[in-house]
Amino acid sequence: MEAAAATQQASPIRWVPSLYFVQGMQFFVVMLIAGLMFKNMGVGNDQIARWTGVLGLAWAFKPLWSPFLELARSKKLIVVAMQFTGAVGLALMAGALQLPAWFGASIAVLFLLAYASATHDIACDGLYMASLDAKSQAAYAGWQGAFFNASKFLTLGGLLVLAGHLEKSIGVFNAWSTIFVMLAVLLAVLASYNAWALPGALNTEHSDLSVASVAKTLGEVIEDFLRKPGIWLAILFIVLFRFAEGQVQTIGPLFLVEARDKGGLGLTTEQVGGIYGTAGTAAFLVGSILGGYFTSWLSLKRAMPVLIIAMAVPNVVFYYLSMAMPEVNTARGMFHVGTAVSIEMFGYGFGFVGMILYIMQAVAPGKYQTAHYALGSGVMQLGFILSKTISGDIQVAMGYQQFFLWTIACGLPALVLMFFVRIPGREAVPAATAGEATAGA
Repeated sequence: MEAAAATQQASPIRWVPSLYFVQGMQFFVVMLIAGLMFKNMGVGNDQIARWTGVLGLAWAFKPLWSPFLELARSKKLIVVAMQFTGAVGLALMAGALQLPAWFGASIAVLFLLAYASATHDIACDGLYMASLDAKSQAAYAGWQGAFFNASKFLTLGGLLVLAGHLEKSIGVFNAWSTIFVMLAVLLAVLASYNAWALPGALNTEHSDLSVASVAKTLGEVIEDFLRKPGIWLAILFIVLFRFAEGQVQTIGPLFLVEARDKGGLGLTTEQVGGIYGTAGTAAFLVGSILGGYFTSWLSLKRAMPVLIIAMAVPNVVFYYLSMAMPEVNTARGMFHVGTAVSIEMFGYGFGFVGMILYIMQAVAPGKYQTAHYALGSGVMQLGFILSKTISGDIQVAMGYQQFFLWTIACGLPALVLMFFVRIPGREAVPAATAGEATAGA
């Protein structure tokens, strides 16, 4: 086994932080940074939502190829290979932005980054579980979540602020090419470090598994999943739980940077980076932690109505901002916006815990618990992506104010359906880690 001996070779504190920092960095570049970058380059909201939504399918469908990674017995090999692939992809992204057909080239490179990142996630979590016993897994879960979210501080905070500064001096396209070169160098350095620090060997051992046997097991897992009592209602509930979220989390940041004469707040890239990368991320983490403890104290069944209502907080906040239109050129106005975004992110983090625990307790239990949790998470991500993909077209048709009002209405079906699905009551409820909540976002 790749496990116990490996733990003796390398202390987890030497590799867990760098491993999960890379996992978060790749995810946030594709799912958060790309949209804001395209907005500053003049791409329409409908195009941004549609293409970033399609890119997100990589994380929705990753459970379908994750079993085949077991054919390569060295999880470390896959992790390091995907990290170097990501570094190459980021360098290609810098070059793609300088081409005449820059948008098509950028989307193609982002596809490479998305699928490399999703594959890295599978091997990364597998390596973590295989290398640590249950006690150590729990002990280092905090480090895991902290460094996953530290990458969010870097991308949404530091790099977005730097990009905004560079846009003013060297232009939007040159600024972002510079950012991607910096990210490529950083990821190459981290990949080199992880090749040395991660437990395990950089070679593939002979495996008695075959593609046919893995495919057969995967078929059995999916068949067993679809035969669970009430599974189709559960799938509908998961999709509807994220239906409003996928829309508002896509369009909300674009609304912040949209020009005021087009209905947006007119914030600069630096201002958005400062808000989301500091107070916004901190509020999300606090909300996630408190949401987990709140659910543990009350039970998932009794807490679920509050959690669903908390998921509507971002919709209400953005509707309020689109009505109030605070002035962003004053310290008071920026404090107004920053406070609103912090409330939005707190509500998002607090409520999202509900879906993590619902999948964990109501959908996953059974013969193939781990695999069914992965499938449930894939359905959750698919629901997010479907709503994300259509959000741009809806916003363009409605305008920002009516769009945010629409997203409030989109949260009601999940609240109604909650009374018809099976939700576990007073049981041992593990508090979701901040990393789990963010990774599913």
